Amino acid sequence: MSIMATEKNSVAENTFGPIPYGRQHITREDLEAVNDTLLSDYLTQGPRIAEFENAFAAYIGCTYAVAVANGTAALHLCALALEVQPGQKIITPPITFAASSNCIKYCGGEVVFADIDPLTYLLDINKVKALLEASPKGTYQGIVPVDFAGRAVDLEAFRKLANEYGLWLIEDSCHAPGGYFIDSKGMQQNCGNGQFAELAIFSFHPVKHIACGEGGMITTNDEKLYKKLLQLRTHGITKEPGTFTNDISFAAGQPADGDVYPGWYMEMQTLGYNYRITDFQAALGTSQLKRADAGMQRRREIAAQYAKAFTGKEFIIGQSGAVEGHGYHLYIIEAANRLGLYNYLRQQKIYAQVHYIPTHLMPYYKQFGWKEGDMPQSENYYKHCLSLPMYPTLTDEEQAYVIDCINHFYEGR
Repeated sequence: MSIMATEKNSVAENTFGPIPYGRQHITREDLEAVNDTLLSDYLTQGPRIAEFENAFAAYIGCTYAVAVANGTAALHLCALALEVQPGQKIITPPITFAASSNCIKYCGGEVVFADIDPLTYLLDINKVKALLEASPKGTYQGIVPVDFAGRAVDLEAFRKLANEYGLWLIEDSCHAPGGYFIDSKGMQQNCGNGQFAELAIFSFHPVKHIACGEGGMITTNDEKLYKKLLQLRTHGITKEPGTFTNDISFAAGQPADGDVYPGWYMEMQTLGYNYRITDFQAALGTSQLKRADAGMQRRREIAAQYAKAFTGKEFIIGQSGAVEGHGYHLYIIEAANRLGLYNYLRQQKIYAQVHYIPTHLMPYYKQFGWKEGDMPQSENYYKHCLSLPMYPTLTDEEQAYVIDCINHFYEGR
């Protein structure tokens, strides 16, 4: 088997233009939704935000949704709402974007990495069990499982484990709106539906399923956490009279006449942040959400074609495959000579990407004692992983070209 295609057997020239690993799709309906909002009375906090939150909660199947500035802000607010304290230990995988662990560090918590299952690329529950069993109860406070690449974590199993040790769960579902797993009763459990995790988060970065430019969402079924999140995303301020703690006379600035707080009054009751999303971003998100099911169907069609093309190939060590409920934000192959393939595809204007460099080997986390060899499955995965083009507007012809180029690189035909 040749490592690279010979020149005389080279693949046909790319006539499609650049083919990225991910791409947003903005329609005329999206533009009209944003334009209407820009011409309205609201740019920041307006009615489009609640509309987006309600539509997203209905799509996911949860009770509450809180729209925020981005996925990282969503994670940080979750950690704040669950009152992560300095020194508390939280478990998360190293194969994810750094925000999954950074949100714990923002609160002064200690991140403890647990390795992935090499078949699913998800946090290995057996590795988590081993950590918990090796320490007294109370050592750990929570787990942040990640629906990596769009594949749904079996949160039912993690919930059972979390209950045994008194832990909370934050489901990082940035990659998986529309993803699901089948529970022990044969029921479909949508990512982020709040049935098993206290909180879940999503991202609306341009390459995600729903693009707002930037933006994020927190979902939950817990009313108390929901109200905390609303306050924390806006400087810790409340404008709801039923929540005020100062007396009416103080609020009015003079002896009160009656028992009604003046209309201007608000209270900062805790230290919060400006993590708000804008009204026009929410309008774009609501418009994009209307075609989320069609986008999900197309992603699964693309995944099925990749799986068919690469099954049985000697140069493929592993791949995302055709998996029920997978959200397919990414389609990942593990390939021999990954660097050579990456560079060859770039020459063909196919811009595959690597997701991710293991977080525990980032210089920031290495200072806490993490080193090569600590997470062997994650480190081995990183040596071979490559994310192929995956987005609903990828055409059959473009995908066939990507597959042809990969076959040419390894087989010279």
